[in-house]
Amino acid sequence: MTSPRPDRPDAPFAAAIDAVPERLRGGIAAIGNFDGVHRGHQEVLGVASRMAREAGRPALVLTFEPHPRSYFRPDQPVFRLTPPPERSVVLKALGLDGMVVVPFNAELAATEADVFVDQILRDRLNVAGAVVGYNFHFGKRRAGTPDFLRERGAADGFEVEVVSPGVDAHGEPISSTRVRTALEAGSPDIAAELLGYRWLVVGTVVHGDKRGRVLGYPTANLRLDPACGLRHGVYAVRARVDGRLYDGVASFGRRPMFDDGAPLFETHLFDFSGDLYDKETRISVFAFLRPELKFDSVDALVAQMDADSAQAKALLATATPLSDLDTRLSFEQAAADATFPS
Repeated sequence: MTSPRPDRPDAPFAAAIDAVPERLRGGIAAIGNFDGVHRGHQEVLGVASRMAREAGRPALVLTFEPHPRSYFRPDQPVFRLTPPPERSVVLKALGLDGMVVVPFNAELAATEADVFVDQILRDRLNVAGAVVGYNFHFGKRRAGTPDFLRERGAADGFEVEVVSPGVDAHGEPISSTRVRTALEAGSPDIAAELLGYRWLVVGTVVHGDKRGRVLGYPTANLRLDPACGLRHGVYAVRARVDGRLYDGVASFGRRPMFDDGAPLFETHLFDFSGDLYDKETRISVFAFLRPELKFDSVDALVAQMDADSAQAKALLATATPLSDLDTRLSFEQAAADATFPS
């Protein structure tokens, strides 16, 4: 690995890159935000993986946090499809070797494109190749284009591949915006077709008011990002706890029957007994069952919950994988670590 240019001071992100484990240096880097890791993103990642395997090098993802839109427009929260924990799960299931997260802040936004290439790709990561989408831009004023990266790669001795946009069965470009729109509409099935897997959330189970236990439906409660735009309602889900899968039914919303409070993702797992508090769980969302409702009585609510559970069990019993990735994420019982090794 080469040393940084002596005539150029280290950029503020240098410390974060210097912390990258040695095993990821000299690899093939797929570069982008990859929010959602949808089918279009998977084409970029697939090219990087193929190049890495052919060269006998690691395949890594170079991404940014927070989302650039959150930095430039902090008053307009972004519905993140795959915050870092979720993104790590999906990328690892795809077979990538690691994820490098560059802090997106004022310093990075002001960094010239050539400095980005010099200090991140060449001097610190010492990449043998870089793969980007057709519309990837980087550096101050988005001056770093795919063509610019190709030119720098040719000059600095690393290969650059630019991947065309992924399209759906109708020839329409696949985008994170389309996935968000589907989830906001309560259509996780449409989102799953664009993603190639069931959309999932990752979190640590927190204590709630334990009202579900009284109703006969104890729940594992997750607090999602306040910007999560998933439609409030009831869903058929599958959860992974300690490497095992459990079907269930989940309610996401404000509980209008009781407190109308902050949104909470509450999941009742079928055929599970035990303590879930403080455990990390991963929940795949399969189907929207109904909107969030307020009932005339608790008995009416429980009757509807019985019906919801029966419907969820029937749907999940006939669900089939959408892809090999979906199999690994939502159908295989084998334990799966949610994080990359250091």
